Amino acid sequence: MSDEQWALIEPLVTAWKQERVARSTTGDPGSCDLREVVNALLYQNRTACQWRLLPHDLPDWSAVFYYFTLWRQDGLDQRIQEILRCQVRERSRRLEDPSLVIIDTQSVRVAAGVPKETAGLDVNKKTPGRKRGLAVDVLGPTIGVVVLAASVHDNEAGIALLDQAAERCGMRLEKVLVDQGFKDAVIIHGAVKDITGEVVRRNPDDEGEGFVPQPKRWVVEQVNGTLMPPRRLARDYDHRPDDAASRLYRASTAGMRRRPTPLHPPGGTTWSRPRERQRTPAAAADRTR
Repeated sequence: MSDEQWALIEPLVTAWKQERVARSTTGDPGSCDLREVVNALLYQNRTACQWRLLPHDLPDWSAVFYYFTLWRQDGLDQRIQEILRCQVRERSRRLEDPSLVIIDTQSVRVAAGVPKETAGLDVNKKTPGRKRGLAVDVLGPTIGVVVLAASVHDNEAGIALLDQAAERCGMRLEKVLVDQGFKDAVIIHGAVKDITGEVVRRNPDDEGEGFVPQPKRWVVEQVNGTLMPPRRLARDYDHRPDDAASRLYRASTAGMRRRPTPLHPPGGTTWSRPRERQRTPAAAADRTR
């Protein structure tokens, strides 16, 4: 990471470390350079190397794995991604919470050591492995992530993503777009939460034309494409689905840090966690002022 990119997330990592030290029984802050730990995780995401094969100029693999596990358990990756997502929208002169969310799933193969109970077979796509679902807004930043066995129906992933989007976007979320693989269960679940669900169907005139981008829904397809260059995401190597979800958040964060529109570090404010967003009329009125 460059100095500018590290400045975006350093306050969040520092706040997490201070909170962790305060809860520790020894109060020892440790001597590991957390910036180098982040660099090691980004390197592994990009190259898909094994933990023990991390370069020697990076921290010891056991220390990197230790912080990877702690950050996954404490949800730090998700909090960093959520704050940068809000900044991306604000820099684009939009409200921080979107009114439209696009949901899609993608089936990927798994490595040989992945437990069978966390994997399956996607019958429609003939892909053995896992199914990862994404909820994104029209600008591309990720709002929700879920990783399931490939044999699980899209409806289960869609319902979980809809719950995440409703929690993180609050009352402002009005509509969700899905493809034809999702059935009525997602639409009904959205209606219960006062969210309109719409299935984007292919134009019959496009039959035989190959891949034709669908209006607005093409954004999530583009995001799925950006997850393929990191070799750790091209195939799922993680034994735990929540580890795989953490890597997706980290890949989304790396993409937002590289955007041409510069973001700003949250200076002067202790951003230990995102603001609580509740789906109440009062909260919605505050965001529109």
